[in-house]
Amino acid sequence: MSLREVVRLEGYIQSTYLAVYPDKLLLLDGCCRPDVPMVLDYIKNTLQRPVTDLKVVMVTHMHPDHAGGAHKLRRATGCKVISASKPEQWYKGIGGQLMHLVDTGLAHYVAKRQGRLFKRLWYPAHLHPDATVNDGDGVPGFDDWQVLETPGHTDRDLSLFHVPSRQVYTADLIIKLRHKFVAPFPIYDPKAYISSLQKIKDLKPSNVMMAHGRELSIDAATFDMLIMQAPKHRRTVKDTIRHKLLWWRTKESEMG
Repeated sequence: MSLREVVRLEGYIQSTYLAVYPDKLLLLDGCCRPDVPMVLDYIKNTLQRPVTDLKVVMVTHMHPDHAGGAHKLRRATGCKVISASKPEQWYKGIGGQLMHLVDTGLAHYVAKRQGRLFKRLWYPAHLHPDATVNDGDGVPGFDDWQVLETPGHTDRDLSLFHVPSRQVYTADLIIKLRHKFVAPFPIYDPKAYISSLQKIKDLKPSNVMMAHGRELSIDAATFDMLIMQAPKHRRTVKDTIRHKLLWWRTKESEMG
């Protein structure tokens, strides 16, 4: 059966999109941990459907606002969790555990900046998907959606392209805050990030669904601007700290 609509659900610090079919539901990302009751309430009370109609939850990458609710949604609905096919966990080793703490802290910071009440954002550092996908695959059970690998923000970012309508969900690849486009933070691979922007541009999408910035029709000229203004160097927490330390050392030597 064909797609009825894609509904934007306003989450704790991001938008999450629910693809609604007559007989099944697809959540385009794993949302935040505190978003789980909201998603379930929408299915039960707004759609008036059983929560077991949620068949698949995609996880586009492992940050708290995209993976935080995945395991809890699976326990509540029996859905399948699907993510990118990668040989290792994103938050691997001691360094990964530390980065998981940092990313959770950054999500709390974003929530505070948005004036949100404090809510628990803690979620497992390791994802245990039911299945994994590669570039060009169909979403399991939803073959009208094509998986696109769009790395740069992390090494495993996914976008989801609805082929019949040419709508695309780009997670954190493109962000629009108020009236300004900004690159996501962090950027682990600038060249991959620029290639991912070009990949989405080449689709000529009818509509771009952003986790931060809602839905928007983006023309070729705007894509060219995004590509031209994209970061040319890595931007990670470690890089930022290193840059700040270097700046202070330079200042100290100038003052000394």
